[in-house]
Amino acid sequence: MNSSVKTAGIYGRPTAAKRMEQVVMWMLRLCTYFVLICAATIFIDIGWKGGAVIFKTSAPFINVPFLTEAPETLSVFERDGKKVTMGDKAFREYKATHETEMKGVRVESYVYSAGGIFPNIVGTVLLVAGSIFIALILGVLSAVYLSEYATEGPFIRFLRLSIVNLAGVPSIVFGLFGFGMFVIALDFGVSLLAGWLTMAFMVLPIIITASEEALKGVPKGYREGSLALGATKFQTIMTNVVPYALPGILTSSVLSIARVAGETAPIMFTAAFVMRDELPWQVQKFTDFFFQGVMALPYHIYVVASKIPQNAYTRDVQYGTAFVFLFTVAAIAATAVILRTRLRKKYKW
Repeated sequence: MNSSVKTAGIYGRPTAAKRMEQVVMWMLRLCTYFVLICAATIFIDIGWKGGAVIFKTSAPFINVPFLTEAPETLSVFERDGKKVTMGDKAFREYKATHETEMKGVRVESYVYSAGGIFPNIVGTVLLVAGSIFIALILGVLSAVYLSEYATEGPFIRFLRLSIVNLAGVPSIVFGLFGFGMFVIALDFGVSLLAGWLTMAFMVLPIIITASEEALKGVPKGYREGSLALGATKFQTIMTNVVPYALPGILTSSVLSIARVAGETAPIMFTAAFVMRDELPWQVQKFTDFFFQGVMALPYHIYVVASKIPQNAYTRDVQYGTAFVFLFTVAAIAATAVILRTRLRKKYKW
């Protein structure tokens, strides 16, 4: 009886190691909560201020011009003692019809503070969709080779190590590589194609690594059963391995979408213009579509926030663009998540 009481007392008493473990656990918990609070603060700030730009209290309750027009210079002047703000196009028309009244009137101009961001939205969607499409094809093919065909050896180990190291290369390096290779050497110019290839190579390590793990996760019995029924190795991979690995492959695509959409450095060298009047499809030849530069939301935010004088009018543009940018990325990622969920329900083992 005495020995059991003594044993319970020894094991029930908190030791120094247990107290230290509790301290470490609380430190990790507080760090996690701190990161979540910081992220929530940023998103709430952008959502509140950017939402006020996009959504209105009167019909049609959405700032349609901001979402459907191109960026313009804002002209501000006084008329009849009241401050008037006009976009560049409207101001030129007004000035042409009121030449006498405008003589001697002081006009202040603010770049990118009027109009909207429609070309930027289009450019961002095109860049993300094209680069992810190329990266998925190349990444899945590489993962299939490494997982199903490659024989383990020094070269394959070196290849995997190189892929992992590429994932840590700064995006600016990929931007300079794309500029030197695609824009100059291959003479693609500042274009969608150069941007697609540059960003596809940037996210290839993520897609290859995740896709290879997804392929390895498919049970070997699926391969053996298919081969036993007379199917070739290629047929087995295409019908019994890749379909069941698709949910994992799409997981890598979601991570890639987030990185591709948010990068500014690669596209500023290869695909993005500060200002472009024409959309990529407004060309005479279809093939010219791939060699058109575009405007993009992250580059537009960078330019408006750091390259032009800050004023009361640029603030709305900054927050409105950031809000639409987050919504666009979330919408593209949500599409991939929904597709992944449906595939998981369809392919189970």
